Amino acid sequence: MDLINEGSINNFKHNTYIALGSFDGLHLGHSKLVNKAIELANKNNGKSMVYTFKNHPLSIINKELVPKLLMDMDQKGKVLNNMGLDYLTLVEFDENFMKLSPEDFIANIVKKYNAKSIIVGFNYRFGYKNLGDVEFLKELSKKYKFKLYVIKPVKFKKEIVSSSHIRHIIADTCDIEKATSMLTRPYSIYGKVIKGKQLGRVLGFPTVNLDYNKEYLIPRGGVYFTIVEYSGLYYKGVTNVGYNPTVEDGKLSIETHILDFNKDVYGEELRIHFIHRIRDEKKFNSLDELALRVSEDKKYVIKQNLELIIKSNLQL
Repeated sequence: MDLINEGSINNFKHNTYIALGSFDGLHLGHSKLVNKAIELANKNNGKSMVYTFKNHPLSIINKELVPKLLMDMDQKGKVLNNMGLDYLTLVEFDENFMKLSPEDFIANIVKKYNAKSIIVGFNYRFGYKNLGDVEFLKELSKKYKFKLYVIKPVKFKKEIVSSSHIRHIIADTCDIEKATSMLTRPYSIYGKVIKGKQLGRVLGFPTVNLDYNKEYLIPRGGVYFTIVEYSGLYYKGVTNVGYNPTVEDGKLSIETHILDFNKDVYGEELRIHFIHRIRDEKKFNSLDELALRVSEDKKYVIKQNLELIIKSNLQL
């Protein structure tokens, strides 16, 4: 897959089949759009493309309303590449772009990339103040001579799959398995390892403390069975998301005890995949009581089959 920055393209030579959207999380619904673009490109000897923004439009329109993101750009590129996409086009949403009329937005894409088909979701909106909708896009398809495909809502157990619904599941209901099914992969957080209070070492369970990016969604506080991805390898982990109430730390942290791992990784980067929520975070009466509970959490994780979990989560 090739990565295209919008500003660097003047004359695109291939016929393209383009999926439009934000694609945050690349969930089941998004996959339908992407796979349709790939299918059409293969059928017509063209190229498939996802056209999306580098930054969330609300970061320019109203920063206070920007939702927490489900996926970083590196992971998005990796997943799209694995799906077989030809091009990922990233656009910087700025004030000039914000002022584009719906028609100019589509006309620019069609002309610049020789778009033969455009694929969108059923509720897709575009252009200045989101004035463009699917009905207007149908009119534009006739004027600019491209074939429009509108993908119907995708459901999982009778619930419509959407990025906002997945955010709610991860942050509020904590049904990690349901979120995994909707995303087609476990939700994950990527970051650099920083020094914490090293309480884990005192308890006999050394942990890595992740310096998380506040732009991304953090799962609801609790203890999770996770898989830690470091330097191309996978390890089982026990991850605590929360405020360490037993020691009254007061600061949100993401700390992971990695099984069968004894490397010093301060300053290095790793990814934590959330597989299952073990329990709520709890305030214990003593550090000994806390250590006993962590020991039980670790026993649960030890029993899990790492290879089977990796195999069942195809895009881990």
